[in-house]
Amino acid sequence: MNNMLIIPVILPFAIGATLILFANYRKVQRFISLLASIAILASALFLAYDAYTNGITTLEFGNWNAPFGIVFVSDLFSTFMVLLSAIIGLICLLFAFYTIHPEREKFYFYPFYFFLLTGVNGAFLTGDLFNLFVFFEVMLLSSYALIVIGGTGYQLRESFKYAAINVFASILFLVGVAYLYGITGTLNMAHLAVRIGEMEQTGALQVVAMIFFIVFAMKGALFPLYFWLPRSYYGPPAAIAALFGGLLTKVGIYAIIRTFTLIFTNDPGFTHTFILWIAGLTMFFGVLGAVSQFDFKRILSYHIISQVGYMVMGLGLYTRAAIAGAVFYIAHHIIVKTALFLFAGATQKVTGTTDIKQMGGLLKTHPWLAWLFLICALSLAGIPPLSGFFSKFPLILESLVIESYGIAFVALLVGLLTLFSMIKIFVYAFWGKQAHTDEQASISVTKLLLPIVPLVMLTIALGVAAEPVFTYSLAVADQLLNPEIYIQSVLGE
Repeated sequence: MNNMLIIPVILPFAIGATLILFANYRKVQRFISLLASIAILASALFLAYDAYTNGITTLEFGNWNAPFGIVFVSDLFSTFMVLLSAIIGLICLLFAFYTIHPEREKFYFYPFYFFLLTGVNGAFLTGDLFNLFVFFEVMLLSSYALIVIGGTGYQLRESFKYAAINVFASILFLVGVAYLYGITGTLNMAHLAVRIGEMEQTGALQVVAMIFFIVFAMKGALFPLYFWLPRSYYGPPAAIAALFGGLLTKVGIYAIIRTFTLIFTNDPGFTHTFILWIAGLTMFFGVLGAVSQFDFKRILSYHIISQVGYMVMGLGLYTRAAIAGAVFYIAHHIIVKTALFLFAGATQKVTGTTDIKQMGGLLKTHPWLAWLFLICALSLAGIPPLSGFFSKFPLILESLVIESYGIAFVALLVGLLTLFSMIKIFVYAFWGKQAHTDEQASISVTKLLLPIVPLVMLTIALGVAAEPVFTYSLAVADQLLNPEIYIQSVLGE
């Protein structure tokens, strides 16, 4: 059973390599991609179920015992993230079938798509910091290729900025790895937790902890390192923007939560208070950017920034309920944000623009598009009974319980401003007088809505079934706040 851990990594890598051979055969690429995505989802479901019923499982490559060999670890948090990755990977792939230009498909869209999923899933499952760096690079190199597919001047210009900031983050990542190895003599996460727990002098560790936080904050788009994201995610086609917006920043957030609940826990009074401040600033400045915009995709891009603040807020509060809320919020945001970017793509298909000032009247000509969008918009803003409300509620409630009134106020204010900006999209784009031509009004988006409907159903289901979902999130939080369970599973007694 342990060998199942490699499937979400080795399968997309093998499929990506295979699809290079069929670059000029669209139908073959699509058929293989679809089968592979379904297989990845099936393996992710199995791993998530196994982690929930049988506990943490490890895979030691080459029979080299940890901490000397490479190890994969499937706990509740990592398998949960792999499952979300598999769902979003399948949905965005189906949307790409209807929207990606044939010429773009020939430029190795599908191989890089699966290479990106290889990096994402590897980052979730690895139990070693250096291999986390390796999988980050696999993910980023693939994203560089995907973000420039189409070759417009805007895409090339913004991809250069995206590449530059991530190259700097990667260099800083290696610096942090070198310092940490020099201090502890290991890079296995479980072994690092043991070594750091035994150390008496922790001053140097605080510096290293901040280096890693800066690295992951760049990749997760936290304040003040989010400046690269809104324009970078505006250029690519809708399917790629949705994949990036829903999934990529969460890899950085996953790395922050993993390292600051397992490794850098020696002085939470400093590190986690600092993280809480960053969360508040990220939420506030991100939502201000969204409120000031009048472009569909740019509003959504700025909301990525404000919403990751909620996830990091749960870590900063550092209580069982708060971390469970953060886990719940990650699931909610991945699902809803992906759906909203896909809605932006469907709307652009009809109107030919993402400027909401040039839209109007879509509610009359495309009512299903309008009402399904509104459900996800209200969910993002945190309106009950949708998933956004039940994932924000424990975060705000817990902040009040531990008397962190400032962050509670910011979270509520950001929720209100999020609602304002999403209603602004609905009023400008879907309400009012028809701004598009009758020819545009006749454009059908039924095929584009088919992949989005499951995401809309999921955000409703997560709200209706909030109690069992939050119970699962509490189980994830229990594992994260009891690192000895992870350590014993990897290193043994």
